[in-house]
Amino acid sequence: MSNRAVLEVIALDARDAVAAQSGGADRLELVTDMAADGLTPSRETFASIRAAVDIPLRVMLRLTDGFSAGTPEDVDALARAARELRAEGADEFVLGFLDETGAPDTAVVERLIAEIPGCAWTFHRAIDRAADRDALRKQLADLPGLDTYLTAGAAAGVDEGLPTLLAEAARQGEPGYAPHILVGGGLRLDHVPALLTAGVTGFHIGGAARPSGWSGPVDPAAVAQWRTTLDA
Repeated sequence: MSNRAVLEVIALDARDAVAAQSGGADRLELVTDMAADGLTPSRETFASIRAAVDIPLRVMLRLTDGFSAGTPEDVDALARAARELRAEGADEFVLGFLDETGAPDTAVVERLIAEIPGCAWTFHRAIDRAADRDALRKQLADLPGLDTYLTAGAAAGVDEGLPTLLAEAARQGEPGYAPHILVGGGLRLDHVPALLTAGVTGFHIGGAARPSGWSGPVDPAAVAQWRTTLDA
């Protein structure tokens, strides 16, 4: 990420992707099934979006709702999906799983990143459900490719998590705090000034880019409003 604030927008299909890029998005998170908070899209969906836009794409690796990776069979399926998407040309990903104690499921995370060597990836909002987010950061600190945490600072969203986000931004560069903070989850435009002042450079929107709700497409004008606010 450069010094310019990065605006990442959730895209479900090529139409969303084109609208988001035209509105000023820097990067897209590709998912399907937002009723389950975003699952892994198909190879075909990835390929159609990749052909439609030229901005970076981060592809979700998650096959079930929640923050457990599921059964051994589910993990095998995730690893297979990662291999297939990588073969299709995906080179940035989003993933993150917790075990039953609320600690990072490092066995699953390490297995998946072994399928995507050399790729950058985001640890997503599982951090907001972790038993100890500081310990999680330090446990994952040496994993190759991890350059971003997608977080609201709290499971309930940015309203509750803002103090945590500001505190973590102040720790950038400490062990476990090198990855960029990408704020998302109940993020509103009125949160932006305090976050920018604290040095946060990543912003992630989904529903905020869709005034008509998840049943409607991304609105480039809504994305442009965020772009203008971040660049002000």
